[in-house]
Amino acid sequence: MVTDTEGPTVGGTGPIASVVIPAHDEAAVIARTLVALARGVRPDAFEVVVVCNGCTDDTAVVARTIAPLARVIEIPQPSKAEAVRVGNAAASLFPRIHLDADVELTGRDVVALVRAIDQDGLLAAGPRRVQPTAGCARTVRWYYGFWEQLPRVRSGLFGRGAFALSVEGQRRVSELPTMLNDDLGVDTVFAAGEYRIVDEAVVTVRPPRTLRDLLRRRVRVATGNTQAASLGLRAGGGVPLAEVGRTARRSPRLAAQLPIFLGVTLLARIGARRAVRAGDFTSWLRDESSRA
Repeated sequence: MVTDTEGPTVGGTGPIASVVIPAHDEAAVIARTLVALARGVRPDAFEVVVVCNGCTDDTAVVARTIAPLARVIEIPQPSKAEAVRVGNAAASLFPRIHLDADVELTGRDVVALVRAIDQDGLLAAGPRRVQPTAGCARTVRWYYGFWEQLPRVRSGLFGRGAFALSVEGQRRVSELPTMLNDDLGVDTVFAAGEYRIVDEAVVTVRPPRTLRDLLRRRVRVATGNTQAASLGLRAGGGVPLAEVGRTARRSPRLAAQLPIFLGVTLLARIGARRAVRAGDFTSWLRDESSRA
């Protein structure tokens, strides 16, 4: 039995799902991710595969120490796409949970995603996203205060750092071309009714603390949006202006945050132009402040 210490249990014996975690130089945060994953369930509840790709730090050592039952694989290429491929080849169970190494999803939350796949017949499921902005610059807080209220952001699978797939869901995702914004690609292959955001499952995604790091993250997203559009996977380069306008009209608070949201979005698109012109859809501009 997989026991949720604050709720019901899941029947059966042995692992109930595989969890694939690609990790590149994540020694500073992988421990909190793995500790959260073990919370509320027995130690062998999941088949956990951590793929350390191109690491120059102690990510693998930390992962083996914190999660001795996990399978930790090291590959030389610093490539998330290759790490996911290797992790999928090593994993044997469905539902298949894909988890970024810098987010926190508890074992109880994984159980909720597994239930959504197994009991509701969904092809994909994502957790509700929480972004703690305490300690972040005001511009960062205002940007995400607006971004989180966009309907597409609230309902999409992207930007969560975690999602669960059925066998058919994994088949569809595996057929996608390699993309900078891999979660955006995932979001495009499921129709309404085939996936759901599960409110009972919560993932903590730590935002950048500084405007500079926010822009680095958003330049990467803008570059990936352009790539997705060029592949025919998503029309346009982001959220439609009409949706932005409707969101701003919902409250005075959102209207006040609108200039910050638009300013950051514009700067990110300008910053992405160089990568787009060069056809560079592989450089990973991650922020370090969220990993502090």
